[in-house]
Amino acid sequence: MKKAGKFITLLSLGVLLTACNQEEKLKDASPEKYTTEEKTEGNVTYIQVENPNGGAVLGYLKDGGVSLLEVEEDNYTYAFKDMNGNGKLDDWEDWRKDIDTRAKSLAQELTKEEIAGLMLFSSHEREPEKGLTDDQKAYLKDDNLRNVLNAGGNDVEAAVNWNNEMQAYVEELSTGEGKKFIPVNFSSDPRSTAGSDAAYNAEGEDISRWPSNLGLAATFDTDTMLKFAKAASEEYRAMGIATALGPQIELATDPRWLRADGTFGEDTALATDMAKAYVDGSQSSYDADGKDIGWGADSINAMVKHFPGDGMGEGGRESHMNSGKYAVYPGDNFEEHLKPFIDGALNLDGETKEAASVMSSYSVAIDKDGNPLFGVNKGSAYDKDKIDILRKDNGYEGIICTDWTVTSAIDDPDNVLGIGTAWGVEDETVAQRHYEVLLTGVDMFGGNNAIQPVLDAYDIWDEAYEKGDVDVSAEERFQQSGARLVKMMMLPGIFENPYLSLEDSTEIVGSKEKNEDGYQAQLDSIVMLKNSEETIKEADVEKDYKDKVVYIPSSIHHEFKTVFADAKDTADPTMSVDIAEGYFKEVLTDTPIEKDGKVTGFEAPDLKDVDMIVVGMGSPDNGSPFSSAGLKDDTFYPLSLQYGTYKADGDNVRKTSISGDILADGKKENRSYYGETAIISNSYDLEAFKNAKKQSEAIEKETGKKVPVVVVLKAKNPVVVSEFEKDADAIVTGFSVSDQAYFDILLGKQEPKGLLPMQFPADMATVEKQQEDVAHDMESYKDSEGNTYDFGYGLNYEGQISDERTEKYVK
Repeated sequence: MKKAGKFITLLSLGVLLTACNQEEKLKDASPEKYTTEEKTEGNVTYIQVENPNGGAVLGYLKDGGVSLLEVEEDNYTYAFKDMNGNGKLDDWEDWRKDIDTRAKSLAQELTKEEIAGLMLFSSHEREPEKGLTDDQKAYLKDDNLRNVLNAGGNDVEAAVNWNNEMQAYVEELSTGEGKKFIPVNFSSDPRSTAGSDAAYNAEGEDISRWPSNLGLAATFDTDTMLKFAKAASEEYRAMGIATALGPQIELATDPRWLRADGTFGEDTALATDMAKAYVDGSQSSYDADGKDIGWGADSINAMVKHFPGDGMGEGGRESHMNSGKYAVYPGDNFEEHLKPFIDGALNLDGETKEAASVMSSYSVAIDKDGNPLFGVNKGSAYDKDKIDILRKDNGYEGIICTDWTVTSAIDDPDNVLGIGTAWGVEDETVAQRHYEVLLTGVDMFGGNNAIQPVLDAYDIWDEAYEKGDVDVSAEERFQQSGARLVKMMMLPGIFENPYLSLEDSTEIVGSKEKNEDGYQAQLDSIVMLKNSEETIKEADVEKDYKDKVVYIPSSIHHEFKTVFADAKDTADPTMSVDIAEGYFKEVLTDTPIEKDGKVTGFEAPDLKDVDMIVVGMGSPDNGSPFSSAGLKDDTFYPLSLQYGTYKADGDNVRKTSISGDILADGKKENRSYYGETAIISNSYDLEAFKNAKKQSEAIEKETGKKVPVVVVLKAKNPVVVSEFEKDADAIVTGFSVSDQAYFDILLGKQEPKGLLPMQFPADMATVEKQQEDVAHDMESYKDSEGNTYDFGYGLNYEGQISDERTEKYVK
């Protein structure tokens, strides 16, 4: 027993000594510390810092004006960037603190010149491959501009190098007493749309390709929308883009509106749900298990647009140009148009995320009696009652930015763009326009590179304050916007690390998984409108079509002159021959017939061996937002949804417009287009179809062989299909998807599942009868097989689709 007791005592002593030794080792050990790595991308060398314990990743220029500060906490040594060179850790530099605290802290340090620079959002920069230019250096240095619109292509290497060069340059500018490092916030219009003719879409194939917003709406699936938002935000960040100028979430309640393709359609519930999903997916990052971990390196700011809606331009005309500057509300339906913003993207009830920013619309709001809806005949950025819906009525404290060129007028002496949208304030000075925009509660000026008008507006505000015309000083008003502006930059973390690794970015942008998901979304968005005698059915493409011959007719497109490009004609096959050759044994198309250097028609090939005819038809093309569609030589004319000649002389056409300028003699301008004829640039698409149908009938008459004619309707708006439907054996439609996706659907590789996100009208009479601000108010087209092309309509192999999507959204 004594031996055993002695052994236990020694064992206990050994355990005690071991514990003491371990405690001494812990005392001697250094805390876990951040690590640094030098990286070189192009001509920029920067230091990347990995903080311990899940802390922020930092990036700063190796030989720039930013140095590191160290803080020991709970046995860790963390690094922070000293971004104002004062040698101490300020609240705004402390990535551990909440964003609101940091933003307010920095705003208090900013000078009026720095805030004025942050209020600028650059005009379109279209050539990142050129790198940092002298003009860009000038506005970064002299105008303190830090918000840059990347309107270039999807060249990842060019984007990464341009980002790093610009971030390095502004970091170098921060060297010196009183200077502060403020990174560049790059933004982008949509750049992921598959359809090559999609408005505002970036060129280049590096990025994953998805349907347009209207195409995503055609899936009626918020999970697809969420998947797109996640993928796009990751790709944007990998290209240096931290803010998306979108999505368009206004209701496209007039079917003629030129920007319907950028929206989620006309239905309030669908648009609201899609807007929520977009914001949730964009303003998040996700861990390896797919869990939402909040803002992070994959997040982007969503700048939803265009508040309070722009889809009700009179006659469908577009507010980028004078032709469409008035939005009309003949149905007294203004409140409905707020719902996708208030209940969806801004989510001011707090259920999900709140969009970081909003872009205001261009248009002047006019009630059904022709009077300004809120008492002022001015565009949205100048209409305080409109902006107060966000600021006062709903307490929104995010960024509000004007659309581009809102402080410019066509007749301004220095206007070289040929575009100006200062609707209602054209006679005021540029400085006064800036001041009026700030008065409404707006923070940023889209498309403006010059700081001086903002500083002039500061002085005007100060004078008004001294007179008692405004309640707060100019300094206080600027600080208010300053806090919002830096918060928008802090949310995605670009203050911490604005630099990019080309290797990492190349792996992210256009990755296999994203490409596959985007293509699947394209397939899921395509709507089958007609399928006579099971023309489209499940098939083995390799087995069933590799020995077939297809004929693709050609068409002529007379493109409109815009403020940026001259008019031109194109003559091409209506579907991609190269893509079709991957499916068929042989692809036949037309030979152009030319006269005086212009294509006037086509000669069809010998079609005796043809098994199928596929005709691509675009939406009837009325022009672009920059072509003054609906106005020519001071005469207003109708926009049309049919290919054939349309003269607006029916009973439903307004002989006196709702909207109109007040003329010099005090009378109101009449913007009616009664008696005028539409101009459709691709009207030959209908001729191409008719010619193809004649060829099909001739083959059947001569050989007895039935050759189906299939229409691929590449839509951007609803279409009056009565001009060709009864003669088509099958019709599929999509919204900015690839020709490959169309072929996969019409050849039976996947069963169609898309649904119409907008009504397709019976004729132009019902289009004229509908009210610009009201959804679902047209007579929908009923086809030769008894199907009605209403909102939510679509076919699969079994017939009309009826599932949980239609139960939820289709009333």
